[in-house]
Amino acid sequence: MALTVDQRAVIAEVLALWLGVLVLIRGVVALVQGAGFHEVFLAAVPILFMYAPVALCRWRGVDSYSYPLALPAFRDGRPWWDAFRLNLIIVAIIIIPWLVGYHYWQNLVFGYEYEGIWPSEPVKLIGYHLFFVAIPEEFFYRGYLQTRLDEVFEPRWKIFGAMLGPGWLITCVIFAFGHSIVQFQWWHFAIFFPSLVFGWMRARTGGIVAGALFHAWSNITVSILDTLYGIVPPN
Repeated sequence: MALTVDQRAVIAEVLALWLGVLVLIRGVVALVQGAGFHEVFLAAVPILFMYAPVALCRWRGVDSYSYPLALPAFRDGRPWWDAFRLNLIIVAIIIIPWLVGYHYWQNLVFGYEYEGIWPSEPVKLIGYHLFFVAIPEEFFYRGYLQTRLDEVFEPRWKIFGAMLGPGWLITCVIFAFGHSIVQFQWWHFAIFFPSLVFGWMRARTGGIVAGALFHAWSNITVSILDTLYGIVPPN
């Protein structure tokens, strides 16, 4: 089926925003890693993810508050509890097969053995993945990109209580391959699969809190496992 004028325009808008932000982030990372700039400049990464969509909304003349680009107040406990509860359910379903699969993948394919060395700074690890990575990325990808695409690609598939559509899949694809724009890794294609859950959570709950919590949990768990198996150093 041919795309409508509005669909083509929104796809162009989304891709331009995505590519522009990631090229800027790649530049920031290059300045820090290659040119010796202080790590404080990496603070530009979450700022770009969170505020580029807000700037685009202003340029479009629409209210950025019509998109889930903010977290609910901590005193408003219901959305936080609902997000936490949904995460508990998902984690309970996947944790055992994930751990077993991870072990055999690292052991049989790459020859890594369990070494039992934990990360040396767990609080820093948790704070980094939650506040520096997961929340800003969920603002950008699910809060704006997926929501914007849903405006022109009507969600029409009901999956476990959530209405999803082509915008969900498009967002998952560009989320996965966006990582390689910043820093290439051959396995980045696999990020598509947890991204399906992040996007489903956004549609299921109407916000980005649940997806951000699961995103952070996924990253933290992989980081801990990579340390336990000696793939990365503990610090």
